[in-house]
Amino acid sequence: MMEVSAKAMADRTNVGLAATTMDFPLTLEHLFEHGTRLFGDQQIVTGVGPSRHCYTYADFRQRVRRLADALRTWGVRPGDRVASFAWNTYRLLELYFAVPLVGAVLHTVNFRLFPDQIAYVVNHAEDRLIFVDTSLLPILEPVRHRLSTIEHSVTMENGAIAERREWALDYEELLESGNADRDPFVRVPETAAAALCYTSGTTGNPKGVAYSHRALTLHAFMECMTDTLRVSHRSTVLGLASMFHANGWGLPHSCTLVGAKQVFPGPHPTPSTILQTLVDEKVTTAAGIPTQLTTLLAEIERTGVRPPALQYVFAAGAAVPASLIAAYDRLGIAVVQAWGMTETAPVGTLAWLKPSLEERPIVEQVAKRATVGYAMPGVETRVVGDDGHEVPSDGKTIGELQVRGPWVTGSYFKEPNRTDSFTDDGWLRSGDLAVVDGDGYVNLVDRAKDIIKSGGEWISSVALESALICHPKVFEAAVIGVADPKWSERPLAFAVARPECAGQISEAELRDFLQPQFPKWWLPDHFVFVDAIPKTSVGKFDKKVLRQRVAEGVVTWT
Repeated sequence: MMEVSAKAMADRTNVGLAATTMDFPLTLEHLFEHGTRLFGDQQIVTGVGPSRHCYTYADFRQRVRRLADALRTWGVRPGDRVASFAWNTYRLLELYFAVPLVGAVLHTVNFRLFPDQIAYVVNHAEDRLIFVDTSLLPILEPVRHRLSTIEHSVTMENGAIAERREWALDYEELLESGNADRDPFVRVPETAAAALCYTSGTTGNPKGVAYSHRALTLHAFMECMTDTLRVSHRSTVLGLASMFHANGWGLPHSCTLVGAKQVFPGPHPTPSTILQTLVDEKVTTAAGIPTQLTTLLAEIERTGVRPPALQYVFAAGAAVPASLIAAYDRLGIAVVQAWGMTETAPVGTLAWLKPSLEERPIVEQVAKRATVGYAMPGVETRVVGDDGHEVPSDGKTIGELQVRGPWVTGSYFKEPNRTDSFTDDGWLRSGDLAVVDGDGYVNLVDRAKDIIKSGGEWISSVALESALICHPKVFEAAVIGVADPKWSERPLAFAVARPECAGQISEAELRDFLQPQFPKWWLPDHFVFVDAIPKTSVGKFDKKVLRQRVAEGVVTWT
């Protein structure tokens, strides 16, 4: 055997070797080509019952190519922004690929924003073209003339006869004008933007987050891993969260990559239609916000119908109560809590149970799964205290959750110099307060703007809400801090009773329920019973509205 001297080895180590891999940019075109070429017979389904639409990946491939060619003929150029104002349907999926594959950027507009915010995000993005579901036209009409950069609109049918409008093109007519036999795609660098989403704008104007082809491709690969969302060609996936919410949680891209059967709820989904869809399509994987899981569970309990193939439900957007996880466990369905933001494309953490914890008592296992878990491959997280150092992993010390990774944004669209959301060393500041336990699980304590400081001590509104929802008579609960002359702030709880328990629940009953779980000074001084709790455009409790109602005297207590 030939010996190599230490000096020679060091010389070799110090000489950089040129990479020999192909120049193969990570773009959505490769995801699209892989999935649609290999899994042409796989289905894509929208809706339920008689109006159900079903076609194959082969059909999808041809329609995307035709649409891409039509967009180029119409004049869409690389870098242009194209807006969608749409429900989760197969047509929106076609836009998810046709727009970025001609080098343009798909801006999925949140149609649940206030009218002024809708006008703001469209104008801020400088969208040239907007695709609108016909049933959403009444929402867009009041602000249509304020959309200064829109050159044309395209209407998309979702069950009703279209009203011909002189200012709008018809989606199917536009698509038919394209030629699938031409090569319609535009090759762009992997760093080029492919999609644009805006935050929900709960504090000021929404902020834009542009995702690159590279970020979305890497995120799609991550979601197909066994220890993440487990998306594969054997999966049937139903995304319940609106696709304008944090880029559809990445599922349109990961499902297309591996040829998974994709199921879309279509316009105006209800717990009844969602349950029917889960049953009819034999859905194996669903993803949605906790409110959707709560109402779905109520529908399952009401009807006695259990989705026969459903294995996993991924939940994010708000804290998932341990009681909800346990209720789905009894049905043989695993609820896996995730954490992410618009800024993280969006998945950052998942609460899978580590093998080393599987021998612990069930109550401890469920408690771990009720956290947001730990960072996904490719993502790094840390929890930083006020002193700028990471907090100890003791499950008690509170700090801010910060994150970085290849699909985490480094700046906001048109605001490259904005620094308040980023640390000096390049981490995204989430605004979520959290603790880390000895097993590495991150548990969110509260949003920085929602945590209650009473007598100089912190009270977690999230912890109180999660406990209240465990009460058998409570359907939903939200807790805010209200001014107090002695303690600065005190918690005020809002509760919605389950329909069968309306008028049968008292403050004393809820206080007694909470008392064994928290220090006495944590307990809300008052409980307000309401018919519903206001929610943001992405389904989270809108505590800003609750605070406003208290300040205006709309909400009172004795």
